[in-house]
Amino acid sequence: MSNQRNAILLMRATQSDSSRPSVRWLNRTVLGAGITSALGDFAYETANVILPGFLAVLGIPAAALGAIEGIADATSSFTKMGAGYIADRLGLRKSLVVIGYALTPLGQALMALAGGWPLILAGRMLGWFGRGVRGPLRDAIMAESITPETRGRAFGFHRAADTVGAVVGPLLGVAMLSWAQSLHQSDASWPFRLVLWLTLIPGTLAVLSFALLVKDDRSVPNPALRFWKTVRNLPVAFRRYLFAVGAFGIGDFAHTLLILAATQLLTPRFGVLKAAQIAGLLYVGRNLVQTLAAYPVGALADRIGHKRVLVIGYGLGVLTAVLMALAFMLPSSATIALLVTVFILAGIYIAVQDALEASLTASYVPLEIRSIGYGILGSVNGVGDFVSSLVVGFLWTAFSPVIGFGFAAVVMAVGTLVMFKLPNEPR
Repeated sequence: MSNQRNAILLMRATQSDSSRPSVRWLNRTVLGAGITSALGDFAYETANVILPGFLAVLGIPAAALGAIEGIADATSSFTKMGAGYIADRLGLRKSLVVIGYALTPLGQALMALAGGWPLILAGRMLGWFGRGVRGPLRDAIMAESITPETRGRAFGFHRAADTVGAVVGPLLGVAMLSWAQSLHQSDASWPFRLVLWLTLIPGTLAVLSFALLVKDDRSVPNPALRFWKTVRNLPVAFRRYLFAVGAFGIGDFAHTLLILAATQLLTPRFGVLKAAQIAGLLYVGRNLVQTLAAYPVGALADRIGHKRVLVIGYGLGVLTAVLMALAFMLPSSATIALLVTVFILAGIYIAVQDALEASLTASYVPLEIRSIGYGILGSVNGVGDFVSSLVVGFLWTAFSPVIGFGFAAVVMAVGTLVMFKLPNEPR
């Protein structure tokens, strides 16, 4: 009976999506969400790039930064599932997204006021709590504003706009910090605080953009909704899909490890300072590739199938880890050309992953619990991010980077195989 019920729910979701009037994929909601994400990421990434220096000026050790980031990641991951449930139960998705975006500048204001690690932690947790609240609900609103046939393009456009902030933010963050330092204030922390205060401008504009541009056409409360009952009765196809996403995610390490790897590999040839600069530029290039690839990836998925393109993207993730392991096995082969190839592949597969994991979720989850579905997807990805970076980093330190990246390649290959064996998404 449970399988029959799941099939009926899935069929209803597909039919109800298909019965909506055809709309342009670049509608007001998709455009508004894209502008909002670009502004939000601009604010966040600008703060992100100066935070380590700010902590150093305040005399806060690197271990504290690791703890702060880990706690913030966990806060965001576990917030997503609860936010999806509350939104579907109360029917307040847009309001919660606006609140989520508003928490980011509030968190950065707390960091600007910080004299030690407690306020830094509080600000980071508040900002990441906001990210956890807004992400699943924004994706659910977007998915319902477009037809199933155009989801790839819409989510690809949104992820491209989102990544613009990741490219422009760090560059302008460094530029603004240099400008602030040129004002010659006696307090060494003052330039960092000024940049953090300035990030409130794009952060506030992100709140206004979503509030004014985005429309949520389905905001019907469902007070009878029960969280654990809903989770237990998720469609079988979606649960299998989550297993594939989670399996890949356990190997999908944070790409700051790629920066560290490039720095170590290039240091014997260029010295540590120049190697670090080259590695940083490679990472900016990765973000740029992700931005440029996101929309074409979505458009291709609309033509040949989202699951098929996602499998290809997962395969590129495996290749990224394999090439990184080989670079450490054969250090003489670790040329800049090889590292450029690795960072390009990383940018492409992240573009595929970000756009199509979200678009596929809309195909597997019924409308009435779609926010919960996106929340669970976000939590699965969050747990995977935490575990993968922790394990890969541990294996790197305890044994060797070859073991660390080799582990990542094997686990991601398992996730790719599981995804490949799933049936194609319902259209």
